[in-house]
Amino acid sequence: MIRKLFTVFLSAVFLFSSLGTAFAEVPNTANGKLDAVEKAVYGEAQTGAIVERIERLEKDYEGKTAKGGMMDRINTLYDTTFDNTRTPSVLTQLNALEWTISHNVSMDSVQARVGRMENVINGKNSSGSIKSRIESLSTFAFGSATIPLTQVAVPANTLVKISLVTPINAKNLKAGDVIKYQAAEDVIENDMLLITKGAPGEGVIKKVSQAKNFGRDAEIEIDFKDIEAVDGNAIGMTLGEEAKKSMEQMGMAAGASLAGMFVLGPIGIIGGAFVKGKNINLPEGTELYIQTSSDNTIYAIPTTGN
Repeated sequence: MIRKLFTVFLSAVFLFSSLGTAFAEVPNTANGKLDAVEKAVYGEAQTGAIVERIERLEKDYEGKTAKGGMMDRINTLYDTTFDNTRTPSVLTQLNALEWTISHNVSMDSVQARVGRMENVINGKNSSGSIKSRIESLSTFAFGSATIPLTQVAVPANTLVKISLVTPINAKNLKAGDVIKYQAAEDVIENDMLLITKGAPGEGVIKKVSQAKNFGRDAEIEIDFKDIEAVDGNAIGMTLGEEAKKSMEQMGMAAGASLAGMFVLGPIGIIGGAFVKGKNINLPEGTELYIQTSSDNTIYAIPTTGN
């Protein structure tokens, strides 16, 4: 049944529109980590005494409070939410479940994501702790309370097709501006899901030169930084030669939109992407290829049933 479910989902086409801020640095402090966990679980940081906030998270996660010092308890909550070192994190589990159940991975809160999947399956939200509800969803999706994640290598120069979320317009951007994009399709290698369609990515504008008289074209230099793997890890990305060749073969002209934007000048690589043209205007939804900048190791999801 699971094999059939994956086959159906792999042939489906869907739109992903919910995108949050990816890969924000978290201060290594009690408040910083607690805020990060609350934002992941509830959608926003909470107010009140730290002890009360810790207890609420513990009850929501496990159904009971824990013992120990505050910092130890916060670290446990943080690792449960984000870390894949010992067991799959809550966010990794949700990525796997959402992709399996609805072929859609969102950046909504943990509560919202669990509730939405329960509604798809049962038509209503379940009661109980987040842990028990995730285990029930996993049993439905995988036939087991344990999600079958496997550690795999993602080699440098692995291609990722992306779609711009932030329009790139030379008239409106300046150096330092953040641009957002998302994976335009699943990245699957050897039957393992590495990056989900809709996975968020974030880059930064390194340089902008406006178009001027006497034939001087506009220029934009972009560092594509990283994109989120299925296990939540940030994978470094760049616009390298492999990506450039793929775009040339696809007639994508280093990011020119399929609607017909024409890049007038030469295209080169300068620490990311260097796009040249009289009036650069790449609208939201423009598709292009980028590639992994180095070797990575992540936890991936098998796309075939046992």
